[in-house]
Amino acid sequence: MLKAVTTGRIAMADIINLRTARKQKVRAEKETQAEQNRVLFGRTKAEKLKQAAEKAQADKHIDGHKREE
Repeated sequence: MLKAVTTGRIAMADIINLRTARKQKVRAEKETQAEQNRVLFGRTKAEKLKQAAEKAQADKHIDGHKREE
């Protein structure tokens, strides 16, 4: 409990909604976890572009070797 003696009175703490505080805490924890996952599992834009180019090249190669019926 917060107590502040200024003019002989005890100041009270701000009233907070516990449900809102709990939700904010959960959101902050999820954001922290998401940030950690982005670092561990994320790929850079260059990596994504490289993979897309490799896939396009492989698809083109496979299409060139298909049999016409």
